[in-house]
Amino acid sequence: MKNQKLSLLEKIGYGSGDAAVNVVISSMFLIITYFYTDIFGLKPKDVALMFLLVRLIDAVSDPLMGLITDKYKFKGGRFRPYFLFLSVPFGISVFLTFTTPGFDYAGKLIYAYITYIFVTLMFTSVTIPYISLIGVLTNDPQERLSANGYRLFFAKVAAFMVSIVVPILAEKLGRDDMGRGYQLAMGLMALMGTLLFLFSYFTTKERIEHVVDKKPLLEQFKLLIRNKQWLILWGSCLSGTTGYVIRSSVAIFYAKYYLGGDAGMQSTFMGTGVAAAILAMPLSTLITKRFCKVKLFWMSQFGVGVLSVLMFVLVKPQPDSVLLAYVLYFILSLVVDVHAPVFWSAIAEAVDHGHAESGKRVSGLAFGGISFAQKAGMGIAGAVVGLLLDAFGYIPDAIQTKTALTGLAIMLTLIPGVFHVINGMLIYRYKITDKYYETIKAKIHI
Repeated sequence: MKNQKLSLLEKIGYGSGDAAVNVVISSMFLIITYFYTDIFGLKPKDVALMFLLVRLIDAVSDPLMGLITDKYKFKGGRFRPYFLFLSVPFGISVFLTFTTPGFDYAGKLIYAYITYIFVTLMFTSVTIPYISLIGVLTNDPQERLSANGYRLFFAKVAAFMVSIVVPILAEKLGRDDMGRGYQLAMGLMALMGTLLFLFSYFTTKERIEHVVDKKPLLEQFKLLIRNKQWLILWGSCLSGTTGYVIRSSVAIFYAKYYLGGDAGMQSTFMGTGVAAAILAMPLSTLITKRFCKVKLFWMSQFGVGVLSVLMFVLVKPQPDSVLLAYVLYFILSLVVDVHAPVFWSAIAEAVDHGHAESGKRVSGLAFGGISFAQKAGMGIAGAVVGLLLDAFGYIPDAIQTKTALTGLAIMLTLIPGVFHVINGMLIYRYKITDKYYETIKAKIHI
């Protein structure tokens, strides 16, 4: 099959799907820990346990959703129809998660578990088809990179809206009731996500039909773990997501308590990181046109480790450090995300690599496994943040001790930096460059 070019509209439509996904994922990265502790009223230890336990569900739901996408094909394709069927339930789950009921503590904790499980399952049900879609839109690796550039640009725009708009909008809509404010603000984000999924459905087209082998689950799993390149990406996703979510979750705490900022500073500080991530998308495209995408990946992660140490050492909890904090956070966020289009296009290439090596294709489980790694990283990060907030003596909406402030600085910089260095060490061993992928395409005739 010849390489296929994607139209501008289709790339925008594909990107809008990730914008919809990021209504949830950005809220999980940026504000949900703060929401649960400072707005909803849960103890940090209880939040940590919930994040960890709910992730166990993903061990079943993610591979299962991958198998479902392998087994069933609809009139509109194998992956796109889920955007049509599930966009409304997806939006409802987001709205309910950010609703604060007037229950006692035990009732609120039960409600938090139920709604967090609901939004997690809906996230799985649309995300796995979405991340699988790039493999059937085109077989051209440069087109995949380009499409993923659009995808991640729109994802970061959605993240920017969550980071900038939600805290300020919640304050304005809630007035004296911040719980109501967050419910309404995130309700608007949920509506936007629903509409974006529908737009993605109507503007994209599945062109490639891979023959799905009817293999038992155990056989698929064995084939998958023999695919060393996929295993590297799995580890990369786990470590990278863990570091990313720890930093992103702590940013609002850091801005409020370490930098002494109000709601406006909390929004702009988080927004600075997201704005840098948006700029990282076109920058990645420019760099990978002239520089090896794999080298860019691992070098950027090592760079994040260095920048993390610098920010911890140089920024102090003093007013004259605020500007430096913004500058360093911008640079760090730019470098940390410059690899993103490379990673998300690499998954489909790793699946093709496994097909070429074994002669058997494992697709749905492969994408489901990556989704599980991402959400496992989110769960680990959420648990780490909750436990460390408690360990450092954090008290919601109060003047923090010096120990608590130092803890926030460590959680924003050094701890995430370690996870990104691990990510870089893993990707250093990854070998599927564009040149190598041409040999894979020749073997499996795509």
